[in-house]
Amino acid sequence: MNPKPQSPPPSMQPNSQAAQNYLRTRVMTATPEQLQMMLFDGALRFGEQARAALAEKNFEQTYNNISRVQKILTEMLSTLKHDVYPELCGRLAAIYKYVYKKLIEASVEHKAESLDEAMNLLKFQRDTWAMLMDQVGKAKAGAAATRMAIPSPDARMEASISMSA
Repeated sequence: MNPKPQSPPPSMQPNSQAAQNYLRTRVMTATPEQLQMMLFDGALRFGEQARAALAEKNFEQTYNNISRVQKILTEMLSTLKHDVYPELCGRLAAIYKYVYKKLIEASVEHKAESLDEAMNLLKFQRDTWAMLMDQVGKAKAGAAATRMAIPSPDARMEASISMSA
């Protein structure tokens, strides 16, 4: 007789209160740029789960995960600031709507190709966002460095930094 497998303690379970508190804190302390990255990452994670479920012909799980991606896209669409950057927001809205349409196709028609196309577009958007965040971070660091009063090396500093043994 096989013993019944033990479930991990509540602190080790994925949906534990500690994990929820960590995620809540992470979201509440994130910059808008980091929140956008979290949305991309979540959409891609749920998209991968939908792809795996679709391959297993588990259509209910496919639908649930695709629905999560769609909710994230809806959030991304609703937070675009058309009054600040109308042309850019218009282009992003068109991409997000196209991805949403492909997700509907994938869910209703069980088409892996449609899901793959949607996820590839989101991955490209995520990679672009990551590059933009990196460039902005470097620019902010450069601007901060130019404002810092760093003394020039003097003779005493030079003498204390000796390469000889």
